[in-house]
Amino acid sequence: MADGENESPAAPTPYEEAMEALSSMINQRTRGTKTTIQFDLLFDYLKILELEDALDGLKIVHVAGTKGKGSTCTFTESILRNCGFRTGLFTSPHLIDVRERFRLDGVDISQEKFLAHFWWCFNRLKERTTEDLPMPPLFRFLTLLAFKIFAAEQVDVAIMEVGLGGRFDATNVVQKPVVCGITSLGYDHMEILGYTLGEIAGEKAGIIKRGIPAFTVQQPDEAMCVLEDEASSLNVDLQVVQPLDVNLLNGLKLGLEGEHQYVNAGLAIALSFTWLRRTGHLELANQEHAGSLPEQFIKGLTAATFQGRAQIVPDQYVDSENDGDLVFYLDGAHSPESMEICAKWFSGAVKGENQPDKVKPQVFDPSSAERVQLEILLFNCMSVRDPELLLPPLMKTCASQDVHFKKALFVPNVSVYHKVGTHNLTSSTVSEPNLSWQLTLQRAWDNSMQNDKGREAKQVDHVPEEKNDDSGKSGGSESSSVVFSSLPLAIKWLRDTVRQNQSVSLQVLVTGSLHLVGDVLKLTRK
Repeated sequence: MADGENESPAAPTPYEEAMEALSSMINQRTRGTKTTIQFDLLFDYLKILELEDALDGLKIVHVAGTKGKGSTCTFTESILRNCGFRTGLFTSPHLIDVRERFRLDGVDISQEKFLAHFWWCFNRLKERTTEDLPMPPLFRFLTLLAFKIFAAEQVDVAIMEVGLGGRFDATNVVQKPVVCGITSLGYDHMEILGYTLGEIAGEKAGIIKRGIPAFTVQQPDEAMCVLEDEASSLNVDLQVVQPLDVNLLNGLKLGLEGEHQYVNAGLAIALSFTWLRRTGHLELANQEHAGSLPEQFIKGLTAATFQGRAQIVPDQYVDSENDGDLVFYLDGAHSPESMEICAKWFSGAVKGENQPDKVKPQVFDPSSAERVQLEILLFNCMSVRDPELLLPPLMKTCASQDVHFKKALFVPNVSVYHKVGTHNLTSSTVSEPNLSWQLTLQRAWDNSMQNDKGREAKQVDHVPEEKNDDSGKSGGSESSSVVFSSLPLAIKWLRDTVRQNQSVSLQVLVTGSLHLVGDVLKLTRK
């Protein structure tokens, strides 16, 4: 909330009090800590919360990976829910509300249930922790809370997505999962996991357990060798799953967009069949090699939803005669490989290719003399990432599909890393923010633009001239990029553009950060 917005702030609600308590557990220094001593504290927390037996009783699907682990978990949950089971799904991060991380039967946990389980865990830990056993950091607490929720709600299956890495991730306190999966591996969080694919794969492989079935997808040779060696040392036959054959969907489409989702869906199918077989549900499990998918699997795959991943959101706040004047394409890609995948999806989407009717934006005829469709990039990423590895693949892949960005907007995230909860997102949320990182991103983009030979064909002068004013912009009217001092100001500029130019429709790709995606969702939903 901006300073001075309310002279007498209202008393916090019970939910806001819980968010304040959660925020007290954020400690950047513990993020991704790779030490056995720190990891072993999790077992002490389980004992304090009396969750040891409950954890052993949960029938868990455990999934790690660099790309697609959230989508794979989402597909798996949807499949098993449509098979008639009560499901619990734990994913991260959340985009708008922390309760998104805990889904029961496909729905975010209610505030009432969340508060009951949250305060039980928080108060019990607060009473019994010591100097040698301090309160757990945020992600570890949320993982413990997930175990508490899923045990108390008596789910039939708990699908747990690894937060970061695998071997020392809080979710790896699970000793006896029903089945493990490792999605596509790539370069991410290298400052924590290592700077080679082999090192990264070694951390991800840490979730493989002796005697527990494990599956993965096609991997680069360096990563696959490490996964296979780890599995072999534990006498586990690591099975490599092929992407889902689209013909098995009987003419339907996956609920999650993008060609890469067929890889994730194939892994989810293998995890689901194995879970069914190992938990004694043989009637469905025995259909695995029937040459077709059970109806419940098809329904689960086609009905799956996952916010912020290849999601199309028309802006609802633009007062315009035409639908589709301002459309946001949201994808939380933040690695070089996922940037390329995101670019392929966005390019196909703005050209109206392979889009289901329920999300297809209104695409205007390029031959129309009155309307011009322009592609805009809205971007931010964490400062630990290298924009020179992220922005060129995005630009080049789009250009190869004849999609060229008229302008790139760089903004700081509204979400703050030292606080959990939904905040008031006004243009005055941050006063005089430090924009040095956004200016770095802008320079990286401008350098890439100089090497993009195909963009000249798309240089059209339908974006209104930017004036030197106090709106928080850095970039002239002829510039291919702009730095805004806040996200709300950037959104305002986009809305003003389409209001003032009836001949223009803006298709805005929002990517680089799931935090940014979540902030845009907050600002665009009514």
